Amino acid sequence: MKAMVWHGHGEPPRLMEVECPEPGPGDVQVRVLTCGVCRTDLHLLDGDLTAPALPLIPGHQIVGTVSKLGPDASRLQVGDRVGIGWLGGACGACRYCRAERENLCDQPEFTGYTRNGGFAEYTVAHEDYCFPLADDYPAELAAPLLCAGLIGYRSLNMTDGARRLGFYGFGSSAHILIQVALWQQREVYVFTRDGDRDGQSFARELGASWAGGSSDQPPERLDAAIIFAPVGELVVSALKASAKGAIIVCAGIHMSDIPSFPYSLLWEERQLRSVANLTRRDGAEFLDLAPRIPIQTRVTTFPLSEANQALEAVRQGDITGSAVLRITKPTENEPCV
Repeated sequence: MKAMVWHGHGEPPRLMEVECPEPGPGDVQVRVLTCGVCRTDLHLLDGDLTAPALPLIPGHQIVGTVSKLGPDASRLQVGDRVGIGWLGGACGACRYCRAERENLCDQPEFTGYTRNGGFAEYTVAHEDYCFPLADDYPAELAAPLLCAGLIGYRSLNMTDGARRLGFYGFGSSAHILIQVALWQQREVYVFTRDGDRDGQSFARELGASWAGGSSDQPPERLDAAIIFAPVGELVVSALKASAKGAIIVCAGIHMSDIPSFPYSLLWEERQLRSVANLTRRDGAEFLDLAPRIPIQTRVTTFPLSEANQALEAVRQGDITGSAVLRITKPTENEPCV
């Protein structure tokens, strides 16, 4: 099969012919239709995530169809459409797993990081970490839901129902979450890079009450803020814009250092929280909710061979919404052998 393979050492992934992945016990082989391109993929390639399983096929926002069952796999059938996200496995035995906090598992597996991902024609995943997807949901539009949507949904839940929300950064995740927040009848104030008129216009188009630069003060104090951009300085900006008792949620897997700030910005019971990964319960809840809103994703598609161009477009902020790789056409469920 064809796959974008990354060997580390500062090199970009390369399009290669590699052996087909065989599903192990409890696994399924999945014929990849689309795979979203995430900023976490950039953190991987830039060395911010320090323990990848090399050589590695990146990608963790996968939509595909089951093409082969491994031994003991029984929950899914060949032909089922599934989504595969960042969390690829959990031990089920540590104190976090036992407390239904598998996102904090001591021995986790991550798609496109510790196990091969979806920048390929086929991939393998444990069937318990595959989410059923409706056949009528276009594959390219569903891909961003598998990470940008899921991590964003967990971040949104961490705001404890706050009425007035601030979104710092308006990329793949935020353009999905604003639709959830407005459906929940909340107000959303969007902060983009200073001078990013296109991003601010897009936010207002989707229903933001206000959109401005990251250094601007909103017209109303924020009850909560979610920081999607991996910039530590935005924590201080969000605190300055927040009301008493506000919750500031850092949604990224990596962030630059947070500069020092006076205690007065945190006082009055403001809270600073981070999001780590997701749980399967998050996935089930969000993917049930998405078609009821319904969430509409905006995507720019690339062929598999242009994965590096897609990654660079995400890095430069040239994508409105989400970047998605279109891998194969949804015509057959043939296994890769």
